[in-house]
Amino acid sequence: MDIAAAMTGLDLAAAAVFAATGALVASRKEMDLLGFLWLGVVTGIGGGTLRDLLLGLPVFWVRDPAPVAVCLAVAGLAHFTAPLIGSRYRLLLYLDALGMALVTVAGAAKGVDAGAGALVALVMGVITASFGGILRDLLGQEPSILLRKEVYVSASVAGAALFLAAETAGAGRELAMGLGIASAAGLRAAAIRGNWALPVYRPRPGRTPDDKGGVS
Repeated sequence: MDIAAAMTGLDLAAAAVFAATGALVASRKEMDLLGFLWLGVVTGIGGGTLRDLLLGLPVFWVRDPAPVAVCLAVAGLAHFTAPLIGSRYRLLLYLDALGMALVTVAGAAKGVDAGAGALVALVMGVITASFGGILRDLLGQEPSILLRKEVYVSASVAGAALFLAAETAGAGRELAMGLGIASAAGLRAAAIRGNWALPVYRPRPGRTPDDKGGVS
C-alpha cells in the first residue's frame, strides 16, 4: 500500500468534510456565495497551513491546489443545498470526527517526518485538526471549539499520542496510523453519541472577612 498516496486521498476527504462544516456556519449566518466559499476554504485548509508554516515546510495547498479546489467545490455545492446538509447535521458530525482523526494523525506524522520531537509532533497533529475550526468559529462569530465542553480537542490529543506511542514502540507506520485514527475517531464518535463532556471548572464562593477571622 502506498501510504503517501493514501494520505493524500484522506487529506482531500478531510478537507471536504471540514469545508462542509464551514459552509453550514455560513448558512446559519445567511451569508452570500462568497461567504460560503471563504469559510469553506478557511476551515478546510487552515490547520494544515499553520502546521506547515510552523514546521518551515512548503504549504501543502500552494504546492498542490487540489485541496483548495475541493473546498471551493464543496462550499459552492453547499450554498445551493444547505437545507439538505443541515438536516443531516448529526451525520456530518460523525464525518467530521473521522476527518478530525485523519488530519490529526497526518499532521503528527508530518511533524515526525520533519524531524520534530514527539511533543512537537503531537501539537502539530492537534493544530492540523483544530485550527481550521477555530478560524471558522471566529469568522462566523460562533462559540470556539476550544471553549465548548464537548470532547473534540482531547480526542485529537489522544489519537496523536497513541500514533506516536505506537510508532515509537516499533509498530509500522501503517499500523500506528490506523491505531491513532481509530482512537481519535472512536472517542469523538462515542462522545457525540453519549453527549460526553470533560469536567469543567466550577468557581467556589468567595470567603468573607469573617471566614478569614478578620474584621470588617
